[in-house]
Amino acid sequence: MRRPRVAVVGHVEWVLFARVSRVPRAGEVVHAHDPFEEPAGGGAVAAVQLARLAGGSVLVTALGDDEHGVRSVARLRKLGVDVRACLLDLPSRRAVTLLDELGERTITTFGPRLDPRGEEAQGHWSALEGMDSVYFTAGDEAALRAARTGARVLVASPRAGAALGHGVALDALVLSGDDELELHQAAGAQSEAELVVWTEGERGGSYRTSSGESGRWAAVTPPGEPVDAYGCGDSFAAGLTYGLGAGLPVADAIALAARCGAVCLTGRGPYERQLSDPGRAVGERSSL
Repeated sequence: MRRPRVAVVGHVEWVLFARVSRVPRAGEVVHAHDPFEEPAGGGAVAAVQLARLAGGSVLVTALGDDEHGVRSVARLRKLGVDVRACLLDLPSRRAVTLLDELGERTITTFGPRLDPRGEEAQGHWSALEGMDSVYFTAGDEAALRAARTGARVLVASPRAGAALGHGVALDALVLSGDDELELHQAAGAQSEAELVVWTEGERGGSYRTSSGESGRWAAVTPPGEPVDAYGCGDSFAAGLTYGLGAGLPVADAIALAARCGAVCLTGRGPYERQLSDPGRAVGERSSL
């Protein structure tokens, strides 16, 4: 089976990761260890996971015209992503992610999220033409419409915010069923999506189609000890985007997505372990 052509329109953050015994309480000092840095955020993580499944991906994004922006482009290209970045006269967004002993992550961001939008992004929309599947996490309404025009399958995250809810048809909307902010942001867009997928971590999740089909899936057992929850949801969304772009039935695309999330959980940071071979999930019926 031909691998689908895939892309992401979304955001990137330069993230400092560090481990702590537990997240500090107000007024408390906790010492961190094992620090490392990566370009991450929903757009970057999904683009790398898609590149590993498809043999390459395109990421249309926005970055500050600064050191963190330059380093983000270089690192993501090394990871197989064709980065098409709008360079803005603003600092690139940064974040600190603390990982506790259970592998759960707590994230603090610095600065506004930079989205591909406006005149700065006009020259990049041609990179989306002929795509089998595009995942959208950030941008304005014009960016979403460009993604819809270029892609056969369009998957979105509620983190796209104000870009959603303007009548642009989505093939799928994927969100965390445990995240009140995402549930609120998704409320207006659910009626525009052919498929809505709610993830629930170790409980698996559920889905519903516009035709009334619905179901649940069980979480996939991670292929190793859980290490780090950062990037699991974005890897799941990328797997769903790949599966739908490859023409898989909904249940099979979700099965592939669940494998992507489970593999990511076993690595340090978002990129140490991501699924690189769709394997038997592609073209085979699952038991969902």
